[in-house]
Amino acid sequence: MKAYVGATIITGTGEVLEKAALLVNEGKVVDAGERIDLPEEAEVIDMEGKYITPGLIDVHTHIGVFEEGIGPAGHDFNETSAAATPHVRAIDGINPFDQGFLDARAAGVTTVQIMPGSANVIGGEMSILKTAGTITDEMIVKSPSGMKAAFGENPKRVHGGKGKEPMTRMGVAAIFRSQLMKAQDYVKEQKEGTLKRRDLGMEQLAKVIKKEIPLRIHAHRSDDIVTILRLIKEFEVEATIEHCTEGHLIAEYLSNHPIRVSVGPTMTSRTKVELNDKGWHTLIELEKHGVPFAITTDHPVVTIEHLITSAHTAVKNGLSEQSAFKAIMIRAAEHLGIADRVGSLEPGKDADFVIWSHHPFNVHANVMQTFINGKTVYGEL
Repeated sequence: MKAYVGATIITGTGEVLEKAALLVNEGKVVDAGERIDLPEEAEVIDMEGKYITPGLIDVHTHIGVFEEGIGPAGHDFNETSAAATPHVRAIDGINPFDQGFLDARAAGVTTVQIMPGSANVIGGEMSILKTAGTITDEMIVKSPSGMKAAFGENPKRVHGGKGKEPMTRMGVAAIFRSQLMKAQDYVKEQKEGTLKRRDLGMEQLAKVIKKEIPLRIHAHRSDDIVTILRLIKEFEVEATIEHCTEGHLIAEYLSNHPIRVSVGPTMTSRTKVELNDKGWHTLIELEKHGVPFAITTDHPVVTIEHLITSAHTAVKNGLSEQSAFKAIMIRAAEHLGIADRVGSLEPGKDADFVIWSHHPFNVHANVMQTFINGKTVYGEL
């Protein structure tokens, strides 16, 4: 049992504890507070002047499937052989030795969702991993954690550019509808015992129909977001909106729907038409209207070490500090459906935490040490 005492603790849920203690044992958080009775057997570690936060969470990444520094050989995130590929799984393409995992740990990021890219209307299954390890299966927090889908320019460009469907936004929606209708029929035949032949794609998309996993849908433009809301209502499935770049234009409308969104990578350049209105104002409008959001880097579009930079920059542009922390801590965990394990320093949760030299939003702040399940995975004090 270890007690980290005297630090300022940012709990992840909105509390800031001064001269507080974090007590961990056997990979779990025992307690965090300003007045904790420390067990006699606890090893006491002085953290005066330091800051402690939960491990950061990036809800939307391509770490391990879009490897850095090796070119096309490491591009295993878009199976572009068809516009709908629900049968593929990101887990089968993850390289745990990708540099991005080390960069994540060095930046205090302890949990990531890894997903297929946005080339296809239906892109395949995704997984949530801790960022330390050498065996993918041993790093898993939840798999599958969702089914990727994408609307807008990307599937139009990738497949329409080859003269194939979808060439229009109508075509994107039509393929989406067709795939979900097939999955509905597949589930019906499963229930009735009339299924004649198994189909891997439909087996995996059936999990969406049965609400075992959500759709996680790439969309930048506001009209695409509205189309998605229409479709998830039509098929009565669960979903999150990924990117939500023009969410500020329809924030009130979004607030009337039970939907969570991720926003980012806001630090990237405006590389396409859909990003023309990209900016930190999106987060501020969503906060104003009570729409729950997480912040993402979309690594490696913006590299993972800039998750904290993104949150800090959002604060500089008007987002409240606690909303920014929540967006990479507890709100991110809720977005992924794993808030019972990570996202805050509460009793019983995984002992994933970060020791910072200064307040994390201070320009001088460095990650001194990162812990996953109570074990040091980066740095030395």
